[in-house]
Amino acid sequence: MTEEIVKAALGKVTYPGFSKDIVTFGFVKKVNISGTSITVDVEVTSSAPEVAQQIIDEATTELKMVGASEVVININAPKMPREDSSKGKNIAPQVKNFVMVSSGKGGVGKSTTSVNLAIALAQQGLKVGLLDADIYGPNIPRMMGLEGVKPQIEGNKVLPLKAYGVEMMSMGSLMEDGQSLIWRGAMIMKAIEQFLRDILWSELDCLVIDMPPGTGDAQLTLAQSVPVTAGITVTTPQMVSLDDSRRSLDMFQKLNIPIAGIVENMSGFIAPDTGVEYDIFGKGTTQPMADEFKTKIIAEIPIEPSIRTGGDEGKPITFAAPDSESAKRFTQAAASLWASIEKINEDGGVTNEGVQPTTPPGVSACSTGGAPAKEPTHKNHQGCGCD
Repeated sequence: MTEEIVKAALGKVTYPGFSKDIVTFGFVKKVNISGTSITVDVEVTSSAPEVAQQIIDEATTELKMVGASEVVININAPKMPREDSSKGKNIAPQVKNFVMVSSGKGGVGKSTTSVNLAIALAQQGLKVGLLDADIYGPNIPRMMGLEGVKPQIEGNKVLPLKAYGVEMMSMGSLMEDGQSLIWRGAMIMKAIEQFLRDILWSELDCLVIDMPPGTGDAQLTLAQSVPVTAGITVTTPQMVSLDDSRRSLDMFQKLNIPIAGIVENMSGFIAPDTGVEYDIFGKGTTQPMADEFKTKIIAEIPIEPSIRTGGDEGKPITFAAPDSESAKRFTQAAASLWASIEKINEDGGVTNEGVQPTTPPGVSACSTGGAPAKEPTHKNHQGCGCD
């Protein structure tokens, strides 16, 4: 028995949720051979016990097929997040971790980022949900290949739709195609609460929440309804985008939401004919902002035609083209995000006690970060900037 034979056998063990094997991923760290007794150390990115067990079972089978009499597979996995680490109000207690994906402005690829991060997390063996909270522009059903699919009702609750190993719900799945929503602040706030309370989400490791652009009622309502574990800001390299992204990061700080990082979208263009990457929107512009808010860039996602076609056709690039450069970067971003979530939980979790409303019912405190607001100018006042 040689190490080459062992690794050739392990090369047939695919990492759960991916098309690549554990050897190609570099997860096999050490091989000890004593006659026909084999001990293998494997380091994985998922804390899900079912991922570890599947690797152990498949690796044991493959090694015994090549003549191993005794097999020991040692799995080194991240620690499971502590379920009771977060505190404060939580109207969706079956969800262990909440991730707010935000942006200061629209059109920066926030929904594309949310979709691919959710799928990449699910590919790590996690139980993941995706909430499209962008009430006015619900694009995620199309991106997930669920356009026109209506959810089922169970009692007075709504069952989430499922695709690519992810549970999903969106206003776009509940309304007729092309229908506009002309809602004021209080209605947006109520919709966010219902998405959390009235959807039959499973026992999820993580719920990725695609927020509307800006820093208004939806963001404040979410932070007050559940303890948000981490925030991700999506930007593009242009200064007009970075100016607004700073406001998004400042919002995280005011709402006591730990910042897991920044995704710089449209970071260069990869020519489909040559594979050469061009920095058409600038380079290095996001790093000073990351330094300013003591965070990091967790991904620089280039423009690739397959991202656009995948979004339009309901075939997200992380699933449909896992070997593409963008898919690899989304996968790395998801790994970085999950590492941040685990660190946050190990350090005691989060709480939303400090951002609970102190204003009268129906009055938003979105401009004050939860601080007491001035008396409304008239009794029909609803939301921020709606008058």
